[in-house]
Amino acid sequence: MKKIRWGILGTGTIAHKFAADLKYVEGAELTAAGSRTLQKAQSFCKDFNIPFSFGSYQELAESNVVDIIYIATPHNLHHENTLLCLNNDKPVLCEKPFALNAKQATEMINLAHQKKLFLMDALWTKLLPHYQKMMEMIKTGVLGDIKVVLANFGFQANADPASRLLNPESGGGSLMDIGIYNVFTALDVLGKPDEINVSIVATEQGVDEQCGIIFKYDNGSMASLFSTLSTDLATEVEICGTLGRLKLTTPFYEPSSTLEYYSNGEKNIIEVEKNDGFGYQFEARHATECLQNGLTESPIVTHAGSLLLMQTLDRIRNLSGIVFPGE
Repeated sequence: MKKIRWGILGTGTIAHKFAADLKYVEGAELTAAGSRTLQKAQSFCKDFNIPFSFGSYQELAESNVVDIIYIATPHNLHHENTLLCLNNDKPVLCEKPFALNAKQATEMINLAHQKKLFLMDALWTKLLPHYQKMMEMIKTGVLGDIKVVLANFGFQANADPASRLLNPESGGGSLMDIGIYNVFTALDVLGKPDEINVSIVATEQGVDEQCGIIFKYDNGSMASLFSTLSTDLATEVEICGTLGRLKLTTPFYEPSSTLEYYSNGEKNIIEVEKNDGFGYQFEARHATECLQNGLTESPIVTHAGSLLLMQTLDRIRNLSGIVFPGE
């Protein structure tokens, strides 16, 4: 099938990991990168033997040497950068969070539909083998009726108040950076909650340093989700049903996580595929195959799912009083 030429917009840490993992994707070729300065773009391209470097995001979006662009910029730029690429007829894989709010996400999705271009939320964990196996076990009823989801994600950031992690201008806070993993996992397993309760520890800048969330469902199911930037947590997930319990070990969002299945007092390790790399090759492979097959939407990371996630994050922020500049 046709080789898909990738461009990377932004040259920070996550861009380096994504670029390194593209070599594991058959049918994908990394041909260009764009940064805010030509020097940064050239340095990045030299590290990965990328033929084309651009000193602005605009130049990358306008170029004819890429078939899809991976957006690896800070949270607050995702909406703007995605619209730039789509308006220049470039399909997009946009790093999480997809946008700062549901209004931005809706605009991005509507433009992709209008222009008939592929657009996908880069929720890389959803494509990892252990997460896919978790979803398979839930859907086939191995765990019975799911009653409880427990998800924790935390690390000690010791971040400068002006850093991306804590800056409201950048969409900072534990919820948008790491709590989002907890939230989309609960949504995947239990669906849209009927009731949400939230408690946060806010910083002086007005974002959440710690965030505790309870999802309640009319069928009696619940999810407890906790994220923090002030201490290290066992970053794991437990899915508890009437027939068994499944644990995604620390760090649950990475491919190194192990699936532990508990039933009738016994523990079993569920074997899944393990590969070299950071794990970004799975979403890159999926997006590449979607383009090769002429799809404008992933059947796994759907637009409806991305919009529900953003709407849920909006509800959580509204309940906790977190408002980003310009909202």
